[in-house]
Amino acid sequence: MDRLSPVATDALTGLLNAITVHSSVFCLSDLRAPWGFAVDASKAAKFHLVLEGKCWLQLDGVEPVLLRDGDLVILPHGSSHAMRDEPETSVIPLESLTSLHPLDEHALLRNGGIGSRTELLCGGFGLSDSSDSKWLSRLPHFFVLDAASGAWTGSLVSLVRAEAAGIGPGSQAIFAKLADLLLSQALRVQLTSPGQAQSLGLDRDSRVAEAARLLRRHPDRPWTLSSLAREVGMSRTLLAAAFRAEMGDSPMRQLARIRLNQAAHYLVTGGMSVEAIARRTGYASSASLSKAFKREFGISPGTYRAGSLPMPVRRLESGSVKA
Repeated sequence: MDRLSPVATDALTGLLNAITVHSSVFCLSDLRAPWGFAVDASKAAKFHLVLEGKCWLQLDGVEPVLLRDGDLVILPHGSSHAMRDEPETSVIPLESLTSLHPLDEHALLRNGGIGSRTELLCGGFGLSDSSDSKWLSRLPHFFVLDAASGAWTGSLVSLVRAEAAGIGPGSQAIFAKLADLLLSQALRVQLTSPGQAQSLGLDRDSRVAEAARLLRRHPDRPWTLSSLAREVGMSRTLLAAAFRAEMGDSPMRQLARIRLNQAAHYLVTGGMSVEAIARRTGYASSASLSKAFKREFGISPGTYRAGSLPMPVRRLESGSVKA
């Protein structure tokens, strides 16, 4: 990984803080060789996490890619592809596979012969940030976060494995939350890969980068477009136009996402009251935070903290992923 400049690092951190990954876990697959399935192209970004064994990924025009235990493959553009135990194994459409072998009550798919075992966690994801149209489209058709990408990644995969070993009620909600973290890590690794940050314009030392840095570091301040513009020595009009051109969104909209993502983090990692979280993230009251949180995520802070929202089971081929 190339070492990024401080400006690029801050800009990347701001970008990742301003987006929210929403995962939908379609199925946990317990597969015995020989097996193979094909996934049609759709608008939904997709992922496959290899929990045990190995398999091969095949995309049109690309040599088969071997995926091993602990590897996570991301297909940001929802490209058509096939997954199988060996490159020469025949495949059937995923829709046909799930019709012949319906998922059980825990969204577990069992299929294949009597050969070696592969366990996959398959799903899709969307991003709640409108700036994804700027940088998500520049990502490759697929990329792999391998098991050696870092101890933190390995720990998350271990947690997914542990949940898969004792799958039961509520497992899909746990899978989805862990997948959110894994996908965020995968995006971070990919965005800091050689040349990627530069291609996304994250390495520009500009007043826009400074504005984004201020919003990320001080989300609790009572920011207005005017006060932010004064801080970086720009007019309101110029800052608004330049910020949208470089970051894909307005400064105030990005600030809202930073605040709400921090609020979500505090809800699940600490014991602060909603009122205290509101003050820490720049909201005047718990009511203001609750209103903004529900508008962004579709649920109240209390429901999010309790983790009581059931995760819908969706099929990969549907292309239906909440953004």
